[in-house]
Amino acid sequence: MHLRDYHTRHGAQVAPDGIPLQYHAPEVEYRAALSQAILLDRSHEGRIALTGADRAALIQRMSTHEIEQLAIGVGTPTLFLTPNGRIIDRVLVYRDTPDSLLMITGPGRGGAVADYLRRNIFFRDQVTLTDQSASTAQFSLHGPTSDAILESIAPGISALAPLHGQSIAITGGSVWVARRKSYSGPHWLIVTPSNQAETVWGAIMTAGASHGLLAAGSLTFNTLRICAGRPGVGRELTADHIPLELGLWDEVSFQKGCYTGQEIIARMESRNKLAKTLVTLQPESPITPPADIFAQGKRIGTLTSSVTAPDGVNYALGLVKVSHAVIGQSVMIGTIPTTITGLPGVQPPNLAQED
Repeated sequence: MHLRDYHTRHGAQVAPDGIPLQYHAPEVEYRAALSQAILLDRSHEGRIALTGADRAALIQRMSTHEIEQLAIGVGTPTLFLTPNGRIIDRVLVYRDTPDSLLMITGPGRGGAVADYLRRNIFFRDQVTLTDQSASTAQFSLHGPTSDAILESIAPGISALAPLHGQSIAITGGSVWVARRKSYSGPHWLIVTPSNQAETVWGAIMTAGASHGLLAAGSLTFNTLRICAGRPGVGRELTADHIPLELGLWDEVSFQKGCYTGQEIIARMESRNKLAKTLVTLQPESPITPPADIFAQGKRIGTLTSSVTAPDGVNYALGLVKVSHAVIGQSVMIGTIPTTITGLPGVQPPNLAQED
């Protein structure tokens, strides 16, 4: 169940999956995201609950990060990979209670990830997996005043560290709230049962009225993602790439035991060499991905995401050869002059170019 009818009644343009594309003019939502706060319906991100004695061991042996030692209320990003180290999905895993894990998948990936996990549960594994994507709703609260908004609802909640969460009461119902990695400001995850989703959304909007909170849509979220240099599902988070190429070195453990795809990842890490890496770009004109990136007439990479922000600035992401991943370097995308502006995410020191 989603809030399609609610969003439509309140003036949103809604996508076929029920998620608002926008509530207000793009410049209004974008300005609020950077200076105040926005509330977004992100219910198309999957939610999977795992219980049973082997719940953590299942994710531990299948994904890139440490899961078994998570403390109650703590989460971590981790990635599911193919045997050759390519990305299936990037997820967040929280130990939301002493006896369960809550997994947040990428947009539209809940069913596929749930099926993937089920295929890899061994006969003697004590794991029960429940896809909660239909029985819950999920919101994102983003922006400089978002901490103050949640603090007015649940005093003390703003002290939570990144990737920490807890259950709080909103309008009498239990809601899971967790701090996510920042985009351009504080960024919160909110998961609520579907049958109280409208009430929770309304309560947050009411609490945020004095803090400049606006409802916003996924178009603004995508702009924030690209500006922040975050890889997106279907753009960078695809089977074409390994996580180390996307600035996700901090989401891979190099000390844990075996997991699917580990051999390839360990080889790349030990050699400290990659063929390509993610960069942020600023084209002089709007451009649509995918497109080839050139330097001195030679192809050096591929444009993967792009957007023209409401302030008129063009932002983009692409993967280029490591030798050309130099901040300030001028490149060409078609006939459009473009500048490499950054190396997003976490990069290892002294990364070498692959021969």
